[in-house]
Amino acid sequence: MKNSIKNICCIGAGYVGGPTMAMMANKCPNLIFNVVDINKERIAAWNAEDLSKLPIFEPGLKEIIASSRNKNLFFTSEIKEAIESADIIFISVNTPTKTKGVGAGKSSDLKWVEACAREVAKYSKGHTIVVEKSTLPVRTAEVIQKILNSSKTNFNREEISFSVLSNPEFLAEGTAINDLENPDRVLIGGEDQKAMFKLSEIYKAWVPEDKILFTNIWSSELAKLTSNAFLAQRISSINSISAICEVTGADIREVSRAIGKDSRIGSKFLDSGPGFGGSCFKKDILNLVYLAEHFGLKEVAKFWEEVVNINNWNQSRIAKIVVKKLFGTISEKKIVILGFAFKANTNDTRESAAIKICRDLIEEGAELVIHDPKVSQIQIQNDLKIKPLSNDYDENSDSQHNNIGSWRFSKSLDIFENANAVLVLTEWQEYKDIPWDLIAKQMIKPAWLFDSRSIVDYKLVKKADLNFWRLGDGSQEEEKEKY
Repeated sequence: MKNSIKNICCIGAGYVGGPTMAMMANKCPNLIFNVVDINKERIAAWNAEDLSKLPIFEPGLKEIIASSRNKNLFFTSEIKEAIESADIIFISVNTPTKTKGVGAGKSSDLKWVEACAREVAKYSKGHTIVVEKSTLPVRTAEVIQKILNSSKTNFNREEISFSVLSNPEFLAEGTAINDLENPDRVLIGGEDQKAMFKLSEIYKAWVPEDKILFTNIWSSELAKLTSNAFLAQRISSINSISAICEVTGADIREVSRAIGKDSRIGSKFLDSGPGFGGSCFKKDILNLVYLAEHFGLKEVAKFWEEVVNINNWNQSRIAKIVVKKLFGTISEKKIVILGFAFKANTNDTRESAAIKICRDLIEEGAELVIHDPKVSQIQIQNDLKIKPLSNDYDENSDSQHNNIGSWRFSKSLDIFENANAVLVLTEWQEYKDIPWDLIAKQMIKPAWLFDSRSIVDYKLVKKADLNFWRLGDGSQEEEKEKY
């Protein structure tokens, strides 16, 4: 094993790899960090002179990038060179849920992880520490180790060896930079104590030693899945209670505040909303379901699968409420959608609740105008799998209805004219400041405002004489029915 760590390579320039390496480079100016990706467009975006064009929006990220890029932090598509020079290699690639074959719909597709392992085996020199950073099913490290061990020599027929570690990320999009700078813990799992120590030395540059936890590799992998499963379960739990609040007269914000004061529970992840999204929660829960099924634990699998089911149900419920409040039909009615990212302060739309809700509304015939300050039109199109009517909002654009709706994208918030309803799906700050008393004058009466994030100032809405629905608010005067 190399006596000192000088060069670090990260394969994968996504939501985890890019910010993580940027923080490490910022805190460890004496080390070289190469972030590699086969997607040349993504690499070009990371190298863009205009930092507002970075492929990932994350508060504080561009400042971190600016401090280290092209000094000791490099973004490149030259994978061979980066692997050859690396003492430590992080694997941080996408692990989507399988769509076919064994474990389809639950198990993770590890083809990119396997491809990375083979590239590492091909080009590595000497002894290399390989760190799985992606969210992976339990015992993935074993697969990586087997692939690496099968190669006793590299492409140049030099003798090589490896130590495989697990170092899962615990980043929340929107707060990733703070999570990296002030982590609750850093988890390092493995069997090679020397390799674990060398990896920990990087983190010790800014993370207190008592926050660095060492485990065996299987515990590290399972801890990641379990953490996300528990957090997702809290979201689904509070959203299920929000539905009870609406039909009983309770207020979900009051309930959340009350139970959040219980020290055994705490206040985090007790904000009701359209449902959890992002790259990890759903995927990790389904991995946990698959693991339980594999070992014959049907009751355990059923319990965790229901967390996902409640999340899906909540999204369908919101779409049905919109249809019901608009007299049972939304065909050819204009509905403004505020927010498409799965939460504020990120441009990530993976598993966003907005995807299913918007699809359901379009299927009902609605004409959607979608706004999000950080999500692009092309990303929305990729998620909805439906082409927009036009790039910019145009009231006179021709529509092809055929009993199905349409959508448009707008960069501007000047989109409320002749709208029948507004639906808030992401808690962006700029949506909190909308002057609803002025907006209401532009809308078709009776107009509706649907707030799935509880961010709207109710006093302004009441002043504007808008019909108002808020998730989990049982004090609303409208008739209480099951949806």
